[in-house]
Amino acid sequence: MKIKTTFLTLLFVLPALALANDTKPLSVEVLWQLERVGAPVIAPEGGHVVAPITAYDTDDDSSETRLWLFHTDGTIERALTAKGVSAGNAVFSPDGSTLAFTSRRDDDEATQIYLLPMDGPGEAERLTEVPTGVNGVKWVGEHLYFISRVWPDKSWEEIEEQQQAEEDSHVSARQWNALPYSFWDHWIEEDRQAHVFRIPADGGEIEPVTQPLGRELPRSSQGAGSYDIHPEETHIAFLSDREDHVDPSTDVFLAEIGGDSAENLSDNPAGDSSPMFSPDGRWLAWGAQQIPGFYADTVNIQLRDLDSGETRSITDDWDRSPGGLVWAADSSGWFGIAADNGTNRVFHIHLDGEVRAVTDATNFGGLSIADDGTMVATNESFMYPARLVKLDADSGQPTRLDTINDELLAEVDLGTYESVTYTGHNGEEIQMWVNYPPGFDESKEYPLFLLIHGGPHSPITDGFHYRWNAQTFASWGYVTAWHNFHGSPGWGQDFTDYINPDWITAPYNDTIAAADWFADQDWIDDERMVAGGGSYGGYLSSILLGREHPFNALLIHAPVYNMYSQMAADFAVHSVRFGDYWEDPGIYQEISPHYYAENFDTPALIIHGQLDYRVPVGQAFELFRTLQSRGVESRLIYYPDENHWILKPNNSIYWYEQVADWMGQFAEPGAR
Repeated sequence: MKIKTTFLTLLFVLPALALANDTKPLSVEVLWQLERVGAPVIAPEGGHVVAPITAYDTDDDSSETRLWLFHTDGTIERALTAKGVSAGNAVFSPDGSTLAFTSRRDDDEATQIYLLPMDGPGEAERLTEVPTGVNGVKWVGEHLYFISRVWPDKSWEEIEEQQQAEEDSHVSARQWNALPYSFWDHWIEEDRQAHVFRIPADGGEIEPVTQPLGRELPRSSQGAGSYDIHPEETHIAFLSDREDHVDPSTDVFLAEIGGDSAENLSDNPAGDSSPMFSPDGRWLAWGAQQIPGFYADTVNIQLRDLDSGETRSITDDWDRSPGGLVWAADSSGWFGIAADNGTNRVFHIHLDGEVRAVTDATNFGGLSIADDGTMVATNESFMYPARLVKLDADSGQPTRLDTINDELLAEVDLGTYESVTYTGHNGEEIQMWVNYPPGFDESKEYPLFLLIHGGPHSPITDGFHYRWNAQTFASWGYVTAWHNFHGSPGWGQDFTDYINPDWITAPYNDTIAAADWFADQDWIDDERMVAGGGSYGGYLSSILLGREHPFNALLIHAPVYNMYSQMAADFAVHSVRFGDYWEDPGIYQEISPHYYAENFDTPALIIHGQLDYRVPVGQAFELFRTLQSRGVESRLIYYPDENHWILKPNNSIYWYEQVADWMGQFAEPGAR
């Protein structure tokens, strides 16, 4: 495979905004004042673009998502849907004259599809009345397709009766006889299934599409990427779980619409994802992994010729994982996003396997492409939240289409940032993002706040993070850094898979090496160093508790602390690939932080949410009790209404305030 690049890797520092007398830092309060631009959708003719924009109200913890209309020549920027009611999942009709979107308004008991004319004035009109609600909407030909979680043996009338009976019931118990029972922050009802349905665009009867095939969509999670419809509405391609629900893996199935059986195209022991028919209807593509139980395994594009039935792999020789794929308008290949050396870049992938990098610095996402090849996306960096851009497919040059947040950010004094490298575990080069406080003066000494990312296979790229914002931490007076330790995607499969099953050795060594690198800088006070992270970052921070390190205090959010009790989660770490703990307990004992508790002596702030089913809250309770039992200064913050992440505005503000207070006790912020 030939790989062409159109950029040079840059190590850069962006200039700070000009100081003004009335500027303010990028505080958590400012974070919640920012409006958040979501993934756009472009009309078929390539002129109009619709994007969701979400605003938050800290007075009552509410949020509202409205659809906004833009034009690719920059002449239009206005709200499209009404204030006071949220909307999403926008899709254009094939001729671009009508916009479909989902909303719950007036007397809707669940989210429904609404239609809004684009070629003249008019109000949005409701198309569906589905008692179980709709999501994952697509408009193909004469129909709108959608997903709904239903009781498969009941009519719509019986479903309404079932919902009312459950609402009236005083029994709160849930029952399961098989996995899965939860996913991230919600319970999975065992007797319901997710299926694809369709309805004529001009209204009429709802027709089941996947139900007659005897297969449901993946039980844990479904969305628009779980299925696709042939441009001529003859076939559906969709994901469905393999029969093992303890450790499920999804395969791609193909069926005629109106048929009663589906063909498994992949029969893959590992996971498949995102089936997509080409615009010309000749091809079906999807993503495939090879290693069961390794969610960050490299994704390879599979391509099936629908005429011959031949399937071939396109990207076997490319050591990156493309996601967010969209077909090129002429069906010659795809545009997609891949983590690459610390940045989410746009790549073009040709049907013959040739890969070309399109964009350079800063993160891109949310690709959408029109029939004429016009492409739009979101663009963000550490210095600014997501923006809406038109993207030149040849040069990668973005042209901004919106002005959202400009007025607010003009009053904010940001610091600077750069990408650096240092020598980590086994002498290998490790990339790290360093964020400097506003007004940074290298002749002075600053404290360090080293952030440890989660995953562990979730790289830190050049984007704007609301929950762990490095510039917000820096605004307190800390040099703030994210290092992409071994296990981080974007540096090839070997680097990503290096830490399995040993989660400790390389990331720990990379973390200590990062601290040593900073200690050698004249502008860091090595007596004022703190660190912390969430999820796997909480895990690695718990490992630091039991090993030598230079940090005065730690932040440990939603930690994987006990590898045995982590079996209570919706995802059992290592079990598929390396065996369960009763089969090979050595692996779990060697890497479980709780086995090193006799060495714990670093002050730690522990934070966790009750609704976290990915890392159950008991992990934090176990860690806090251990620290208290050992007499280690520690604090536990518990959120009864939050999940793996702290998402409500006032809870988030409290989270940032508590982190600032805790770190300030052990590493005074500001220059000296």
